[in-house]
Amino acid sequence: MTGFVGRQRELQSLRWGLDRVGAGIGSGRPGQCLLVRGRRRVGKSRLVEEFCAQAGVPHLYVTASQQGAAELRLLAEEVAASDLPGREVFAGVVPDSWDAALRLLATVVDSDQPTIVVVDEFPYLVADDNTIEATFQKQWDRALSKKPVLLVIVGSDLAMMEALNTHGRAFFQRGTELVVPPLSPVETGEIVGARDAADAFDAYLLTGGLPLVCNEWPRGSTLSAYLEGALAESTSALIVSAERALAAEFPTEVQARAVLGQIGAGEATFTTIARASGGLQATSLTRSLDILAAKRIITRDLPLSTSPSTAARYRVTDPYLRFWLRFIGPHLAEIERGRGDLVHARIRRDWSSWRGRTIEPVIRDALARLSPLPGLPPADAVGGFWTRTNNPEIDIIGGDRGPIAKRIVYAGTIKWHDDAVLGQADINRLAADLAKVAGADPSTPLIAVSRTGSTATGVALTLGPEDLFAAWQPRDAQRQALPDV
Repeated sequence: MTGFVGRQRELQSLRWGLDRVGAGIGSGRPGQCLLVRGRRRVGKSRLVEEFCAQAGVPHLYVTASQQGAAELRLLAEEVAASDLPGREVFAGVVPDSWDAALRLLATVVDSDQPTIVVVDEFPYLVADDNTIEATFQKQWDRALSKKPVLLVIVGSDLAMMEALNTHGRAFFQRGTELVVPPLSPVETGEIVGARDAADAFDAYLLTGGLPLVCNEWPRGSTLSAYLEGALAESTSALIVSAERALAAEFPTEVQARAVLGQIGAGEATFTTIARASGGLQATSLTRSLDILAAKRIITRDLPLSTSPSTAARYRVTDPYLRFWLRFIGPHLAEIERGRGDLVHARIRRDWSSWRGRTIEPVIRDALARLSPLPGLPPADAVGGFWTRTNNPEIDIIGGDRGPIAKRIVYAGTIKWHDDAVLGQADINRLAADLAKVAGADPSTPLIAVSRTGSTATGVALTLGPEDLFAAWQPRDAQRQALPDV
């Protein structure tokens, strides 16, 4: 277990909101609101708790718990137990509505110093009462925003939280959005004590950057050693985190979860998913895919070129969930009866091929963050290219926009093996395959990305794990880390 690591950007955003509250004291409306969203178990609550601890000002932290009428009683108890200066007003008092509760809350916060008010799992309140947004908006406008209050509204339902600040919703333009992503590969490597960037990427693919999973990884342990221990304990975060998140996301959508299982097992196209799902009707499959996409659980990818394509592929967005669906979920019974060794053996057998696919979107994300690459024009979109027959299939296409580019900036190939280096045959194959990519030609620059190095010539740039690691570093550090051309 480690202390609080990383999240400096997010902490700075929270501090910025609090600083604005302090600067506004004496004005007519010093209050500020932050809308914090991120997928389940990504560490939003831990981040906000750390911020409150560091801030050194009175704060209230309320977490909705799907208990209906009991929510107001729990709110009153939290206020009475807090360090708010007027907290005694709530002692023995249970407001009869959220309208009354928020109005009363505005009377107990200090007018001369900032106060932090956190409402966690806000979507649960919305699910219980569809008027809650309007209630918060009314009392924010009438009372709370007139006090030096930083209101932090936190939620895991990404679609709902994203919609909260859109036109036509009650809270439109009243809050600043803060998205909490998973820990980066750099932060993941720091927590688990990875020996180098390549091992940090492995840890990231396994944990997805989820703090709960990262924190149970014995610092400095190898991936295999961590798996051996985690798979021997059926309550480890590696085993239970995905199941709990899925149970919360899909309390009734059984079919959508079944479709997710097929995508996690490796089915990527609409046709193959339908076939693996037992011939699911097109309308039903479309609905399930829409639900999964709205929840940001899957991503729909299209080939990147200068011509439109309908050859969509679906993938699980989160590497950890992708790992769990492939290796853990289907074999929970074995883990429950103490045979995690069988699961471990399966992972060792298939890890290299699974990793080779799963690392691709991570590398594309890194290349987009690093744009422009040394000696190459900027690429505002980084994707891949494939046809319906997967012939050819190109790992990296950089374009000036996507998925339909005006110009192809570069193309590349990825070889992410433990031993085999990227060779000349890989580059020759890439150059030949480019003939089938609209917008590419023999002059298109080629790049090589390899875990273990490259012996190929005729490439504009060769990148390894340490180079890609720079994508999650400050901009000036990126320039220093990337190779010269």
